[in-house]
Amino acid sequence: MAEHEIKALTLDTWPDYVALNERMGGLFGGCWCVHFHHGVADGRGEDEPNPDFKRRMVEAGIAHAALVYDGPDAVAWATFGTPGELPNIHHRKQYDAETAAPPDWRITCIRVAKSHRKQGYGRAALRGAVDLIAQAGGGTVEGYPHDMATRDPAKKMSDSFLYNLTRTAYEDAGFTYVRPKGQQNCVMTRDVAAR
Repeated sequence: MAEHEIKALTLDTWPDYVALNERMGGLFGGCWCVHFHHGVADGRGEDEPNPDFKRRMVEAGIAHAALVYDGPDAVAWATFGTPGELPNIHHRKQYDAETAAPPDWRITCIRVAKSHRKQGYGRAALRGAVDLIAQAGGGTVEGYPHDMATRDPAKKMSDSFLYNLTRTAYEDAGFTYVRPKGQQNCVMTRDVAAR
């Protein structure tokens, strides 16, 4: 895959993010990648729609993502942030019981438009997130990919459920396996130098 432009999610790129979400049907019932923000200090309004909540998080500097472009269109993203910005991770009870110190950054969701899957865009989004983290000062970064080695091979998994790539993709990006998390995910880490 050729190099593609990576841009940070900001108010300037918000329309591209909106267009991508709309093309993807808003993800899991209209998620807009807000699940991991639940519990942030600013809180979510009781009846606040997901797109409005996400935009408010972008305006507040709480929502970060690396958007991957194919021409003028964003086709993938990787959501990242500090634990305070992304407090609501899957298998949180197990994670908290097994974690001595939180990381500086988390990568919680990597999504690719159906039309661009299996072409390296997810890996480009992961690299983009790591690069944006380096530009923001670096530090210890955790990701929570799917560990396909622990999955029952007889059970098929749709690509749409691989919301944070695979252990192999993270290993290829320089992350180290730490431990399992839940039944089919794991904790992986990488120290990223500031740039």
